[in-house]
Amino acid sequence: MFDILVYLFESYIHADACPESDLLARKLSAAGFDQDEISEALDWLAGLRRVARDIHPGIAPSSGSVRIYTDEEQKQLDARCRGFLSLLESAGVLGAAHRELIIERAMALNDFTISLNRLKVIVLMVLWQQEEPIDTLMVDELLTEEEDWAYEPTLH
Repeated sequence: MFDILVYLFESYIHADACPESDLLARKLSAAGFDQDEISEALDWLAGLRRVARDIHPGIAPSSGSVRIYTDEEQKQLDARCRGFLSLLESAGVLGAAHRELIIERAMALNDFTISLNRLKVIVLMVLWQQEEPIDTLMVDELLTEEEDWAYEPTLH
């Protein structure tokens, strides 16, 4: 499913240029994607559009406020994911409404483990769907897969 989301971002500069679901499903099928993955991706995108339309940001949090994650959110989004969201927010890439939309869409994927790489795709898709301008360097960061590594000292 995540490959389809990246494919859509790379194929359609603006979310509005993306065809309707039926035509898009045919195009994705012709591009070689699996029908089950196409259905998952289209359902997820429909949920993104629905939630984005219905989201009503309350009072904007003050600059010193901290987002407290529920137990379920902490299980779905590990410390690296939560830290990445905090970094994007402190850098001014995300506002509180976008952050909440990203968290909601991550929680909607309860059949998936949300790695940092998958979270980056979710961030990219939320910003793309909302027609937010995305800096080229930020696009590179969001499309670059992180290697999971641990420091291993070398012995001399």
